Amino acid sequence: MSPLLPLLLAVTAAWSPSQAPTCPQTRPLTVTTLCLINEVRAADGAPRLRLDPRLSRVARRHSRDMVRNHYFSHTSSAGLSSSDRIARSGWMRLRRRWAVGETLAWRPGPARPQAIVRAWLRSRPHRKVMLSRRYHVVGVGIVAGTPAGGRGTTYTADFGS
Repeated sequence: MSPLLPLLLAVTAAWSPSQAPTCPQTRPLTVTTLCLINEVRAADGAPRLRLDPRLSRVARRHSRDMVRNHYFSHTSSAGLSSSDRIARSGWMRLRRRWAVGETLAWRPGPARPQAIVRAWLRSRPHRKVMLSRRYHVVGVGIVAGTPAGGRGTTYTADFGS
């Protein structure tokens, strides 16, 4: 059995799609998304994340860029990686050591933070970022529209140490 399987099962058991989350399903969506991420982290024994305004701005701009330019990638339309975009914001300037991670998602139809967090949990790389104990802050950027065009919502979460 994979050493990660018990972790996956523990997280799934602690926060299954059939359970009603305790987070308010109201606007702003960023706060609901943060609450859901923190519920999952708490179930895994990881510390809660704080919402970082600068990282949120970077995340929102990236979501907007993906929608406007019809692409879906951690690399921006200008060729910048997530760490490049975060560095340009000045977020890293006052930190001697730092680590960053990013999760992306989009879905057609109405915004559903619970569905996005659930999808991140089902993806091994996204789950690893979301549950990493090295991160203490997160910026959540949610915009209307999808990289494929049409109605929906696009999410970027930038995590930082």
